[in-house]
Amino acid sequence: MDQLEDVEQAIVDTVRAFVDRDVRPVVRELEHANTYPGELIEQMKRLGVFGLVIPEPYGDLRVSARCYAMVTEELARGWMSLAGAMGGHTVVAELLLAFGTEEQKRRYLPRMATGELRATMALTEPGGGSDLQALRTTAVKADGEYVVNGTKTWISNARRAGLVALLCKTDPGAEPAHRGISILLVEKVFTVSKDLPKLGYKGVESCEISFADCRVPRSALLGETEGEGFAQMMRGLEIGRIQVAARATGVARAAFDDALRYAQERESFGKPIWQHQAIGHRLATMGTKLTAARQLLLHAARRYDSGERADLEAGMAKLFCSETAMEVALDAIRVHGGYGYSTEFDVERYFRDAPLMIVGEGTNEIQQNVIARQLIARGLP
Repeated sequence: MDQLEDVEQAIVDTVRAFVDRDVRPVVRELEHANTYPGELIEQMKRLGVFGLVIPEPYGDLRVSARCYAMVTEELARGWMSLAGAMGGHTVVAELLLAFGTEEQKRRYLPRMATGELRATMALTEPGGGSDLQALRTTAVKADGEYVVNGTKTWISNARRAGLVALLCKTDPGAEPAHRGISILLVEKVFTVSKDLPKLGYKGVESCEISFADCRVPRSALLGETEGEGFAQMMRGLEIGRIQVAARATGVARAAFDDALRYAQERESFGKPIWQHQAIGHRLATMGTKLTAARQLLLHAARRYDSGERADLEAGMAKLFCSETAMEVALDAIRVHGGYGYSTEFDVERYFRDAPLMIVGEGTNEIQQNVIARQLIARGLP
């Protein structure tokens, strides 16, 4: 069943109202100026968005993955950057809940639930891309601490995050390589090397960060055993990919809504343009793909809620929803004609935002590898 409990539905409805009332009227100006949405982020904190996956006693309420996906979709419908501001934060919260020590949970989760402490994850390295097992960032034990050296790139919210889940090698000589990878919970000891200019995803920073003999305590190791970081992060990326799929669905929904509205208002040859077969058929295809994307998203969220391994379902959702967002955004420009190319209409923003979901959180080519392996492993048709 896709029906949410009353409390969860009220949360989704509240976020939807926030988007319509406070986000959509200001997003074009903020996005074009590449302005950090400080006030909107503060409102998201007050709404409890940053604590949606954090249960008692650390937070107020842990919602289902379906509710979380729907909230993310609503935020992305208003501005994809707002959904991006809480994506990595959620992955870190899930990592702490699943693998953290009780001390780590109590140290970080209550402040993460309120948004007082913002968290992000640091996986990608320059030249490394999706090949996470080939990462070069190291954490070497010395005098009861870890000494960290290396560089990470495309780190969202790097300037404002107070906690980074750092994927690094604690045993560079391990075979196979993934057995030497751990996650360290690193506070502000790194340097932001530069901000990365982007096609879309404006307002929220994406940065390169550097570690040069940065010392962190042994207690920063997520959990109690080294060498488990790769498997831990793969589990965390299941909710991360569901979140990206939800962001893509939100962008596709915004593009479709704008195109549908415009097609009813704009007239040519004496009738609304949706009545012309070329436009009407395009809208029909857009609506069908959007509906299919949302159902695949909810399917992945249900699987995640079941507690079973969800990398297949999350990968499928991320792959299909992101490709759909790109297609629907382009079709929305076509429906708008010349106005779709104008910065006075929002569809050009959707077109710039959509590609991020195709290459982010593991490229779609990587998703296809994951999907293929799991289809074989599970013996599914």
